[in-house]
Amino acid sequence: MCDSNVLFQEIQKQRQWWLWILLICSLIIVTSYNIATIISLNSKTVYHQNPAEVIISLAIGPVILLAVIILLYYSKLVTEVRYDGVYIRYTPFHRSFRCLPFSEIESYEARTYSPIAEYGGWGIRWGWKGGNRNIAYNVSGNKGVQLVLKDGRRILIGSQKPEELVAAIKSATSRSIEG
Repeated sequence: MCDSNVLFQEIQKQRQWWLWILLICSLIIVTSYNIATIISLNSKTVYHQNPAEVIISLAIGPVILLAVIILLYYSKLVTEVRYDGVYIRYTPFHRSFRCLPFSEIESYEARTYSPIAEYGGWGIRWGWKGGNRNIAYNVSGNKGVQLVLKDGRRILIGSQKPEELVAAIKSATSRSIEG
């Protein structure tokens, strides 16, 4: 059963301005190109194709881009520290929290990292070095808390408040040792 006492909570969302400009400009360009192509369907440049098939195939790109935009807009990384462990939930990819019990955590530290060089970007990412034994949950920035588990796995949790996250872990683990 999960411990409901939350010592620390951080909710991070995809709100980088450059990402939104890139995605929205891509959507505008692809949609504009496709609209121009659909308008030209009546010209003699259409080579014996069914116009409905052409329209459907041209709509696929903008629909996929729009789906990515909606997915990123509603995605969020929720990190919680409770008395029994560290909880991570990256919606909509996780239906419920993933618990990392303190009994499985060997060490932890706040650190600065390189999201692209170490993990290939942001999101739920597996590290270049160590393969599936090295995973990151990050939304933006380059700061976080590195957890090293007793089985050798390394889990990086991106955070805008890494010192507060470490302090909450320290407080929870010292209480669990005392209690």
